[in-house]
Order: sequence, then C-alpha cells, then structure tokens
Amino acid sequence: MDSANSILSYWYFHLPNFALAALMYTLLGRALLGLLVEPNSSNYIWRFFCRITDPVVAAVAVVTPKAAAPVVIWLFGVVWLFWARVVMLQLFLLAGAVPKAG
Repeated sequence: MDSANSILSYWYFHLPNFALAALMYTLLGRALLGLLVEPNSSNYIWRFFCRITDPVVAAVAVVTPKAAAPVVIWLFGVVWLFWARVVMLQLFLLAGAVPKAG
C-alpha cells in the first residue's frame, strides 16, 4: 500500500493528530512570539496566534493556578497537547486502528 492510500484509509487517526500538532506548535509559537511582542499588540501575526490558541489557553487556565504568568499557561498548554497526542496514539494502538510501520 502506498503512502497516499495509507493516509486516506487512516484519516480518522491522522486528522485529529494533525489538528492537535498544529495547535501545539502554534501555542509554542505564541509563547516564543510573546517574548518579543506586547500582549495588546495590533500585529496581525500576533492576533492570529492569539485567536487560534485562545480556546486551548482558556481550558488550561481552568486547571492552572491563577498566580501563573501567561507564558507559563501557554507552555503548560503545549505539554497538555503533547500528552493528549500520546494518549490518543496509545488508544488507537490498543484498538489496532493505526497503520503498521514499514
């Protein structure tokens, strides 16, 4: 089976994995960009990063102490998304619903 058919036949794994990875790396980008840009900046790239990652930040902020700086919440979000991907992979492996290596 070639790689294009493999990706299409296992879309139910690849699509959520890709979405979680995109959110994780966008949140990491927000943390790095936050070192250079003011929090209320009108920069369109900063606004994009904030708009995309605000739902994740809001969810992480619920379980993070209120005294934590925003950058800490963003980095905790990266860690939570990473572990969400690991757990998702493990569940799909246990169900036998991921493509075999090789």
